[in-house]
Amino acid sequence: MSSRKANEENRILAEMLEMAQALQGHALISKQDMAKMQLICQSPPDYTSENVTAIRVSKAKVSQSVFASILNVSVSVVQKWESPSSGKHPSGAAAKLLQLIDKKGLEAVLA
Repeated sequence: MSSRKANEENRILAEMLEMAQALQGHALISKQDMAKMQLICQSPPDYTSENVTAIRVSKAKVSQSVFASILNVSVSVVQKWESPSSGKHPSGAAAKLLQLIDKKGLEAVLA
């Protein structure tokens, strides 16, 4: 993703969050919905191979093949993410799903 596109996406997310905060200030958004909005608008962290493995094993408690299916990627992609020597890391939607699983558990993406 180009830095210009990333900056535009960050600006849009910041504006969405600002609007949600204004609506919450007028009691039009619940605290629970506001917490969801904050999680959605938060940029996912950079995941190392150790992070990906820990989320899959400790949080999701699934095999690489099931994890790949949940994230809508191939098993080889999950294997590369979990291999320190590959230099591959999740990004985009996959990184966001990992963030949700890490913070809220597997149920957050399966519900």
